[in-house]
Amino acid sequence: MRNNRKIFIASLAALLATCAATTALAFQESPMLAEQVKAGKLPPVEKRLPAKPRVLDLGEAGTFGGTWHRAYKGPGDRWGPTKLLEERALKFVMGEDGKLELMPTFIESYKMSPDAKEFTFTLLEGLKWSDGQPVTTEDVKFWYEDVFMNRDIVPVVDTLYAPGGKPMKVDIVDARTFKVSFETPYVYFLTIMAKDSIGEPSLDRPTFIQPKHYLKNFHPKYVDKAALDKAVAEKGVKKWQDLWGSKGPITAWNQNPALPVITPWKIVTPPPADVMVMERNPYYYMVDKAGNQLPYIDRVEHKLFDAQESFNLMVVQGQLDMQQRFTNNGDFTFYKENEKKGNYKVLKWTNSEVWSLVPNLTTKNKQLQELYAKAEFRQALSIGVDRDTINELAQSGLGEARSASPVSGSPYYQEDLEKHWAEYDPDKANKLLDQIGLNKKDADGFRLGPDGKRVTIVVEANQDAFANTLELVRNSWKDIGIELQARIIDRTAFDANRDNNSFEMQYTSFDRLSVVPSDPRLILGDDGYGQEYYKWHETKGVSGIEPPKDHPIRKLWAAWEKASVAGTQEEADKAVNEMIRTFVEQGYVIGLVGETPALVIAKNTVKNVRDGLINDDVTRGEGLAFPAQFFFAK
Repeated sequence: MRNNRKIFIASLAALLATCAATTALAFQESPMLAEQVKAGKLPPVEKRLPAKPRVLDLGEAGTFGGTWHRAYKGPGDRWGPTKLLEERALKFVMGEDGKLELMPTFIESYKMSPDAKEFTFTLLEGLKWSDGQPVTTEDVKFWYEDVFMNRDIVPVVDTLYAPGGKPMKVDIVDARTFKVSFETPYVYFLTIMAKDSIGEPSLDRPTFIQPKHYLKNFHPKYVDKAALDKAVAEKGVKKWQDLWGSKGPITAWNQNPALPVITPWKIVTPPPADVMVMERNPYYYMVDKAGNQLPYIDRVEHKLFDAQESFNLMVVQGQLDMQQRFTNNGDFTFYKENEKKGNYKVLKWTNSEVWSLVPNLTTKNKQLQELYAKAEFRQALSIGVDRDTINELAQSGLGEARSASPVSGSPYYQEDLEKHWAEYDPDKANKLLDQIGLNKKDADGFRLGPDGKRVTIVVEANQDAFANTLELVRNSWKDIGIELQARIIDRTAFDANRDNNSFEMQYTSFDRLSVVPSDPRLILGDDGYGQEYYKWHETKGVSGIEPPKDHPIRKLWAAWEKASVAGTQEEADKAVNEMIRTFVEQGYVIGLVGETPALVIAKNTVKNVRDGLINDDVTRGEGLAFPAQFFFAK
């Protein structure tokens, strides 16, 4: 099942012909916008676009109109819809040859200094927010000085934007040009931007810019306490800082229809509505090669569902126009058998993730915390899982048993790590557990801990479709005397338990295993196995839990620190590979099945949906397909 597609970042030069801005086009717009122009509600299209709009030429020229029907799981599913419309200053784009390249979007140009310490960016001339206000370096200055460097809004500067522990600096050159600089070389900065932009404090994370003319109304530097208190009361939060952030009712695009954006669509009906609705942004800055202002599709409607069975019914009944999120490999045969009935086709993208069990090294369950600290216990849990059976029964045989490590095709793939602690060996697992003192069992055959209580691990998952996998793991672990109790919860609770250090183990997709330096934080412990340790590291001890002085997680942090300040790509990659090796050999995350396809449901009437794309959080999932270019055949 191995997919040998090569994943790497190619030169930007190859993209110039495809993505260059131009003024040689006669611009056209959606009929729904033309009606508003005729009624005097909008200026003409050429006055809404930049002087030289960005040309997107990744498919055939399409036609305007229609509503894209999708499914979503409510407020907790905020990142799924977000990936359809994120606007990074640089975005990953995948060529027909399978190469990942970096494409400039709302910036006219950029350059990196020879020592990789300084990066200069120029915004598109005439770029506008969705309310028609101009985007200038005033918005850059506001983001940097009043948001990014404001510890009330961004309490801690993420390690990705502070190589060597020193936050990046931003200097304004003129109304469209600004410079970003670091005290050390930062060879990974551009790919980090393409994945993560500049982090918090907003849901779609527009790189370097925030709409000052709007957001200053919620900032103590620009308005008095009475105005802030009024906004806090109206939005039902506790303090003004809560207005901000990826879940903030002011800065989260999916909650605030009044928020100016630069994305193809903007929210008009927020969650938790039964149907969340987005409509086109009349000031979107991209056009196709024929001069048609994108996006082609007028509206995107996300219908609420709760169970996998409901989602699958929506698929086979033809209710979904295009969707990858929530498709389940275990239902592959079902999807294929109903293609004709639902008038769709099943595409296979390449997953860069490994379905994994993620133990919490700092769990409040002291017995488990002590056991997780033992390499023999982690190894026993890993080799005590029958991955081949899980692949066949839960993944339709589409993947392969493997560790949580970079996938084949990644420039950071290391063959010997792929099978680390991934071979099924229940006999050895039992011996390891006996050796660490878990040699007593109760009447049901489960091992007893030092306190005389059964060794039980509560494993959480956030979709009912995963119950089958957890049952298979439960059966495997029963044979080695470990009890698994499955717990299916919604995404909001799943995330909250991780944030609050309130879980023992979670089942999830461990991703970001393609272009690893674009976001190494999962490997470093963030948002998973070492959340509290990572929090301590990031806050320099202000919060979180300090790991023991000799804890191997410190080696991971040291390796990334070395990589982030390296003077050359080769030196940086060497340190990244050291980081990866330490992580995999420690077995902090129990990889189960990887190298799987990401199934995409696409109605036959939807055009420009490409097959074979790379699906990873790094490449922004469905966002790599550039949904603004999807259109409906007439």
